[in-house]
Amino acid sequence: MKINKLTAVIMLSLGASSLLSHGVMAADGELLVWEDIKKSNGIEDAIKAFEAQYKVKVKIQEMPYAQQIEKLRLDGPAGIGPDVLVIPHDQVGGAVVQGLLSELKVDAKYMDSFTKPAVDAQTYEGKLYGIPKAVETIVLVYNKDILPKAPETFDDLIKVSKEQRAANKYGLLAKFDEIYYSYGVVAGMGGYIFGQNANGSLNVNDIGLANQGTIDAVTFLKSFYADGLFPAGIVGETGANAIDSLFTEKKAAAVITGPWAFKPYQDAGVNYGVAPLPTLPNGEHMRSFLGVKGYSVSTYSTQKELAQQFIEFINQPEYAKIRFEKTGEIPPVKSLIDDPVIKGDEKARAVAIQAGYAVPMPSVPEMQEVWTPSNSALQLSVTGKQDVKAALDGAVKTINMQIEANHANRD
Repeated sequence: MKINKLTAVIMLSLGASSLLSHGVMAADGELLVWEDIKKSNGIEDAIKAFEAQYKVKVKIQEMPYAQQIEKLRLDGPAGIGPDVLVIPHDQVGGAVVQGLLSELKVDAKYMDSFTKPAVDAQTYEGKLYGIPKAVETIVLVYNKDILPKAPETFDDLIKVSKEQRAANKYGLLAKFDEIYYSYGVVAGMGGYIFGQNANGSLNVNDIGLANQGTIDAVTFLKSFYADGLFPAGIVGETGANAIDSLFTEKKAAAVITGPWAFKPYQDAGVNYGVAPLPTLPNGEHMRSFLGVKGYSVSTYSTQKELAQQFIEFINQPEYAKIRFEKTGEIPPVKSLIDDPVIKGDEKARAVAIQAGYAVPMPSVPEMQEVWTPSNSALQLSVTGKQDVKAALDGAVKTINMQIEANHANRD
């Protein structure tokens, strides 16, 4: 396993007092924290401890995390916004450009307690704007009645798929005609969306969706369609529903999907298991997109230092563990990956392991120009309606044109 683990020595050195960048200080006042819907119970214990230690009051308001930045645009200038908020990391770049988030100056030892992809997801142009709260990525979900053990390689899955087709059923099913689901293969075979500048920031002028690695990846994905291993109905907008139906009807052995599918599959009575994504024919791990929720500090806060202390405090391992137990949100804390509470949860452990191989979804505003052209190119390619290279070249051309038209101030 390539995931770095926090050793016992490091864990001891990251005790409660040394974890906080600014140390313990008394303060008077109140912090307003926006938390995600039905998630505030996960931080209740941490809040009580923080209030006692810092002599302050923490007020919690719940609202959908994906809508908090939009609300901050209005409430911040009006003086009624939060000190702390929770947002998906792909909104970080746009929020920073709009001047809504404060840069965080956090001790490097503290940040090293989180997985690197999760920290990268909270970073924009080399600066940190959030403490990672929870991670989400796609994984392999398999029917244990068909496959007692999860296939570990794509070669194994292809073999299973051919065997299942001989019985008029399916092996692996996935929405490989969408970049969200296919990116793990693309990145694992040398493709990329945006290149990197010397300082680690994304270079939106360098689009790698038509390089040889991407061409090889899409050609590989095309074989699932060309060889009849996928049904025609899983392409396009209704594809995800078709995949779910086939899996819940027990006509498919495995699917690539995310944690959002766990409960529906359970409710459908499927005896399923969850595992990290299989390795590619080149031996590399699938570098799926990583989604990260993070706690950030509003630029409109009048207590920015205290707000930062709060989000550092509540993300210590002991409180992150409690949050997982109460909400099911998987913390990207290295020391918890092998903690019995997560290690004993097959679903959580699979997501945590895959998150270590995953790539943060680009949070730059230019990413919005990527989705439609890349999905269109993938659909044309995998269905054989257009040559793979021609389709990908066309997508890159369109993406560049749209970035130029809609983001004139890019570097």
